[in-house]
Amino acid sequence: MQKPQPAPDGAVADAVTGNWVDTLAPAWSRPYLRLSRADRPIGTWLLLLPCWWGLALAMLHDQRASLYDLWIAVGCAIGAWLMRGAGCTWNDITDRDFDGAVERTRSRPIPAGQVTVRGAVIWMCAQSLLAFCILLTFDMAAIALGVLALLPVAIYPFAKRFTWWPQVFLGLAFNWGALLAWAAHSGGLHAPAVLLYLAGIAWTLFYDTIYAHQDTEDDALIGIKSTARLFGDKTSAWLRRFLMVTVGLMGLAVIGAALPDASVLAMVLALAGPWAMGWHMAWQLRGLDIDDNAKLLRLFRANRDTGAIPLLFFGAALLV
Repeated sequence: MQKPQPAPDGAVADAVTGNWVDTLAPAWSRPYLRLSRADRPIGTWLLLLPCWWGLALAMLHDQRASLYDLWIAVGCAIGAWLMRGAGCTWNDITDRDFDGAVERTRSRPIPAGQVTVRGAVIWMCAQSLLAFCILLTFDMAAIALGVLALLPVAIYPFAKRFTWWPQVFLGLAFNWGALLAWAAHSGGLHAPAVLLYLAGIAWTLFYDTIYAHQDTEDDALIGIKSTARLFGDKTSAWLRRFLMVTVGLMGLAVIGAALPDASVLAMVLALAGPWAMGWHMAWQLRGLDIDDNAKLLRLFRANRDTGAIPLLFFGAALLV
């Protein structure tokens, strides 16, 4: 199995080559930005895209849009960057001993000695407070949901210690924005938002199982659980199931959002979103090789495009 090579100058092994953190950021800030995964932007996209799904379908649901929705979209983007950073910092604090024993993660700032645990805690709190300031500009229902989101974020790093399904907990945390953005627009939650949230969790199970296959050998040695280890050679069959659940639940969410007032054309355009997303996931399945770490990482990163595809169709549906 291919292994990541040690990275020079404190760079993290699986970071994007030539990323802005390693090339442009001031030297003193690089360890903290690496702690936030700023050198690996895919996680921010995976956290942000469900927010924009929820906002788009909420607007389709009540056929209402305003300049405030633009702020919701921008606020979610800034908040996703900050909370992804805070969540990753928390993950690295709790996993610091495990990370030092895994080839892919031992170059992360805490096990590599670039950042102390105390410094990481301060950095995590600073990011969280900034994100909370943005949250306070939203509707009260969204604020309540934002505070509640801390629960799955706090639990996730420990899930791999007690369940073979830690990816479920990641899905609960990473797709919470679908609920929050819907509530920020609508002032509450409706059934389509919940269906969209569940679709996002299934999608997370799909992409994070691919991601987790990079570490199966090291995880087995140190006793870390994951769906990748659980599924093993049956991974493709499980990913196919997650694909179908993702597409099916998102399709139901679209129908539920569009039925009250949207036109037939708008519903058809919006339904094309999960359909096209499913084809992109199928493309990933065709290229899957669980023994090729470089390909696993490429497929995982491709999920930025997977999540953006339905958003394009939702946007088109809002314009008709």
